[in-house]
Amino acid sequence: MTINTGGNYLYIEFDGNTEMYLGMRSYHKQPAGTITVPDDPHDLMTAVGTLSSALKTTSCERSYPTLRGHPPLFERGDSLEIPSHIEPPDTGIRIVVPPEYRYIYTVSSLAFYLGAEVVAGDVPRIETTNGFTRDLASRRWFEDEVSCLLRQVFFLDCIVRTEGIYQMDLRERRMVEQYLPFDIAELYDKPLQEQLEQYLQIPYEVVSEYIPQWTLTAHIPSSPEGIIPTPFVVNELGIVREPRGTRISRPRTTAANYSRAPGGGTAESETSQPLVRSGATTGDDDVTFVQPETTNESLEHSWFGKHVPRGATKATTEAFMNRVSRENRSSQIDITVVCNDDRMIAEHDSLDSVYGRRDELPYNVESYVQISTDELETLLLDGNIDFLHYIGHATPDGLECSDGDLDVRELDEIDVEVFLLNACRSYNQAIAMAKRGATGGVGTLSDVVNEHAIEIGKALAHLINLGFKLRAAVDLVREHTRIGDQYLIVGDGGADIAQSEGGPPGVCEVTPRDDGLYDLSVRMYPTREFQIGSTVLLKLQQTSENCLLPGPSEATGLTEAELRDYFSSHSSPVQLDGELRWNDLSSPVDLTVDEN
Repeated sequence: MTINTGGNYLYIEFDGNTEMYLGMRSYHKQPAGTITVPDDPHDLMTAVGTLSSALKTTSCERSYPTLRGHPPLFERGDSLEIPSHIEPPDTGIRIVVPPEYRYIYTVSSLAFYLGAEVVAGDVPRIETTNGFTRDLASRRWFEDEVSCLLRQVFFLDCIVRTEGIYQMDLRERRMVEQYLPFDIAELYDKPLQEQLEQYLQIPYEVVSEYIPQWTLTAHIPSSPEGIIPTPFVVNELGIVREPRGTRISRPRTTAANYSRAPGGGTAESETSQPLVRSGATTGDDDVTFVQPETTNESLEHSWFGKHVPRGATKATTEAFMNRVSRENRSSQIDITVVCNDDRMIAEHDSLDSVYGRRDELPYNVESYVQISTDELETLLLDGNIDFLHYIGHATPDGLECSDGDLDVRELDEIDVEVFLLNACRSYNQAIAMAKRGATGGVGTLSDVVNEHAIEIGKALAHLINLGFKLRAAVDLVREHTRIGDQYLIVGDGGADIAQSEGGPPGVCEVTPRDDGLYDLSVRMYPTREFQIGSTVLLKLQQTSENCLLPGPSEATGLTEAELRDYFSSHSSPVQLDGELRWNDLSSPVDLTVDEN
C-alpha cells in the first residue's frame, strides 16, 4: 500500500484488487447521559468516579483529546442514579480523600484522567492494586499538589505515546528525555498502574518547565451547587480550586485616567473631554469585585464563586448548559452588528473589513443603526444570532436604544450564542445574556473611552473571526491594549463562532535579526477541535518537530521572502515590535520596525 498526502489531498494506492475494511467512530463531544447526585459527599465521590466512562482507552493515547470524550453531566436530586450504560474502566487506581466537597472537586479531573475510583479516607493519597501509594499531603497546598500531579502525568503520557501508534518527533521529548529515569519504549507497553508509578518517581520540578501552559483553572465553591459545572471543567482537564480572593474597589474608568500626550495635551485636545460609552450618571450597581488568589496558572481562570473577578472569567453554569443544547450549528454563521450611537459609527464601519472576509465560511452579516427597544428585543429573542456585536451605551436600566433602555434581565430567554457588549459598565447585561441562552460573551467593568473601545472592539472581532475562543481573544486584548483589563468574559470562556484555517489559531511573533533574517515563534491556542494534548507542526522547511499545544512552535533564520510566503497562507495575527498587527491574506502584514 502506498499513501501519498499533500496540503489538500490524500491518495491510497494498492497493487491490484484489494479487500479493505474501514473502521470509524464519531467524536464524543456531547455528554452521553446524566447522573443524578444528592447532596451527600459520599455519593458525589461515586459519581466523580464514573466520569471516566468517557475515556476511549486507558493507554497513554488518552492524552489525545479525541480519545477522551465528554464526561456525563451531573444534576442534583434526592438519590444517586447512574444510567446503566455509564461504566467507568477498571484501572486498579483509587484516589482517597476526606468526604468533603473541596477535596472531591479538586481531584475530579485527575480521577477522570486516571480512570480512578474516588473513596473516603482521612489522609489524601493515590493507591493502586499493585500496592503503590502516593500521599497527596505535602508541603504544597492540596490543590497545588493535585494540580502538579495532573499536569505531570498528562505531560509524561504525551511523551511516552510517541513510541506507540502515532510515532512522531516531539520537541518536548527531545528536551526532557535526558532527565527521565526510565526507558520510554519499554514503559509504553506497561499497564497504566506501572506507568503512573514510574511517572511519580520524578520530582515535579524536573519536568515543570517543559509542560505547556494549561488551558483552564476553575474556581468552584465547596458546596452542592458546584456539582453542575464539574463535568464541563473535567472535559477540559481543568484544574479545580476554591474561589479564594481579596475584595478590591471597582476598576477605575479610563476616562478618569485619560492619558496625556507628550507636551501635556490630551489625546484629543486640552479642552475637549473624551467620548465615554456610558449613559449612567450615578453608580449603576452594588457589584463587589475580587482579585482571585491565583490568576496565572492557566490560559483561563473561570470563577464560579460570588462577586466579580478581576482578570478571570465570571462563569455561569447556565452558559455551559446552553453550550450543550446549542452544539449543533447550522452551516451559516449569522453575525449581527448593532450601533446605537451615531458618534460611535467608526467602530461599526471598521468591522466591514473584518467580518466575512474568510471566503471559505458562509457568513451572513446584518447591521443595524439606532434601533428601538422593540427592535433590539426582537433580535435578541428571535434573531438566531451566532455573534452579536453591540456598540453603544449601557445604563443601570439596560442597553440604550433610540427610544429608551432594554433590560436583558427582564427577558426570559434569548437566541444569541456569543456576544460583545462594547459599552460602559455592561457587566450586568452581559451576565443576564449568559444566563438566558448565550454560551459566553464579553462585557465591561467600568467606563471606557470611545477611541479605546473602537480599538478593542475591532481587535476582538478580528480574533473571533479567525477562530480564537473568547478566552484566547480576551487574553490577547489584555496583553496588547491599554484598557483590555476592563473587559470581562462572562459564561463559558471556551465559546467561539468559527473554526480556524488549517489547525488551531495562533499568534506569530517575529523577531528581526542583525543579519537581515527573522526568527519566528508561533503560539497556538486550543479550540474545540484542538484541545490540550494536540500537537502542531509549522509548515516550514526550517522545522520538522511537532510540539504540544499550546506551546510555541519556532523556526529560525527565515528570509523575508520565506516569512511572507508563510504569511500568504496563514492569516494569523503578527506580534512585531511590541504591537499586534493584522495579517489579512489580501493585504500582507507590514514588517517595518520603528527604529525610534
